[in-house]
Amino acid sequence: MAPHNRSCLYKVFVPSYTSRVLVEVLRCHGAEGCPLWLRVRAKAPPLHNSTALDCREHDPCQLALDLPFWQHWYYVLVEKHPGVPGTISFQVTVQLTDCSQPSLARPPFLPSSASMNMPHSFGSAGGMALGDSPPPTSPNGTKHPVPITSPASERCWPIRPTLRNELDTFSVHFYIFFGPNVSVPPDRPAVFVINLLPVLDSGGVLNLELRLNVSSLCGENVTVFGCLNHEVPLTSSDNASVTCETESLAGFLLSVNATASLSRLRIPYPQTGSWYLSLRSLCATEHGFEPCTNVTAEVYLRTYLSPCINDCGIYGQCKLLRTNNYLYAACECKAGWNGWGCTDNSEAFSYGFQLLSTLLLCLSNVMFVPPVAIAVRSHYLLEAAVYIFTMFFSTFYHACDQPGIVVFCIMEYDVLQFCDFLGSLMSVWVTVIAMARLQPVVKQVLYLLGAMLLSMALQMDRHGLWNLLGPSLFALGIMAVAWTARTIRRRHCYPPTWKRWAFYLCPGALIAAAAVLLYAFVETEENYFYIHSIWHLLIAGSVGFLLPPRAKPSRRLGPLPRRKGCGYQLCVNEQEELGLVDPAVASINSICTS
Repeated sequence: MAPHNRSCLYKVFVPSYTSRVLVEVLRCHGAEGCPLWLRVRAKAPPLHNSTALDCREHDPCQLALDLPFWQHWYYVLVEKHPGVPGTISFQVTVQLTDCSQPSLARPPFLPSSASMNMPHSFGSAGGMALGDSPPPTSPNGTKHPVPITSPASERCWPIRPTLRNELDTFSVHFYIFFGPNVSVPPDRPAVFVINLLPVLDSGGVLNLELRLNVSSLCGENVTVFGCLNHEVPLTSSDNASVTCETESLAGFLLSVNATASLSRLRIPYPQTGSWYLSLRSLCATEHGFEPCTNVTAEVYLRTYLSPCINDCGIYGQCKLLRTNNYLYAACECKAGWNGWGCTDNSEAFSYGFQLLSTLLLCLSNVMFVPPVAIAVRSHYLLEAAVYIFTMFFSTFYHACDQPGIVVFCIMEYDVLQFCDFLGSLMSVWVTVIAMARLQPVVKQVLYLLGAMLLSMALQMDRHGLWNLLGPSLFALGIMAVAWTARTIRRRHCYPPTWKRWAFYLCPGALIAAAAVLLYAFVETEENYFYIHSIWHLLIAGSVGFLLPPRAKPSRRLGPLPRRKGCGYQLCVNEQEELGLVDPAVASINSICTS
């Protein structure tokens, strides 16, 4: 390490079936006491809080990592103590212990080798200047690391793979060869690997289910423990099998016995890569759990990926969401329920509250009965049909839209929603057009054109505020033009009577404006059930006020007066019309004068 360099960084790849990583600094020369720090970290360069060792206080300077992550790079950082001048030469060796053959250890890696490791240096003068460090000399039989011999309890066993079967988005089943029943012998664990693909499997829920066959225990007090760990199996000792934890690793623990024969585990948004499940049977004694003697437990194992937990239950809906090109599934809970699978009822609505909200939203549509009666009495039959359509579909849409268990659907939810929104907008449209008192042909064209355009707008965006304000403002513009033209032609304000303005138009307009303000600015998810019920009452009430009275019948035209003056009338002989006489001999009397 040159004087201007502060540290050297190396990396080494740790393959599968590695039970231990031993990093050692050898042949340290150039300063008294080897003033170096040795830091090791997996997957990324070490930080100040990473596993570290001061080589001045330890001789030999060895840093051992048990149960390292498989199929990952480990980074080794050799850092100089502050204020140490001159050049320091040293040698770094990394020894990997193969757990499949505990009596053997792989030859130590020399990080200066260009085949697998890449040495770098961090500059000391501001920043991180990368450069090649001088290669250390190879050891000449001076101070080699001693091969580590693992005890019998640290042996790793054959890992059984799983077969992947993709059914749908975030719906994958993992099948075990010669499964799903698994035999767990008393002397060794059964290890399985579950490979989760990047991006495709990280947006769902990893489900694991263990079911113990009690008849296979032969009356023994056997407990089968399962440890699910990421990137490395935990099978090193009995204690680790029970707790699924070490100093550097932590996994998920499952257990089944004769009393509780079923255990489930769910991991939302699991980390991709290899997950290892280690099953081990232990017998309960007075001194804790000990290895069993002659009992082979049989366990039913089921592993699969699902979009949501239990499909979000009856109080939620599982939805596929996308954020920054990342696709994932999540539950949208209703009726105050929360949690990953909508199972948290700490803030849930009671059954009485759900029933009350449903009745309010449905029965408030009865307010449309008076406008229907007024429309029929005033001979506005088309408008009355629209009001009946709106009342019917609004009632059954809200009966189907309710969260929880108070739900009644007569057809698909999407159809009910579309018809409810269309009926509400058409009620406003036909009412305002009827107030304009246009010619019948023009009114029919506007009715049909409005229905088609509103259907198109609802198909584009059903929940947009302008779907309500746009048609309303356009219809009010048509009404204003018609009333202005009629006022100019008659030279009198239209409608002509002050009673129509005072008792019908002004109250109806105020009620409608209050309904629109509530819908646009007050209504939220929390107050939806009673604010929307008030919206139903106000809209239906405003229609009863704003619908114009019956049009006066037009005067019938009498018979046209007979024109005075000269004229003639051509009379046709009836016998000639019936073909009884010859037209050639028709008499002149068939021509009459008036």
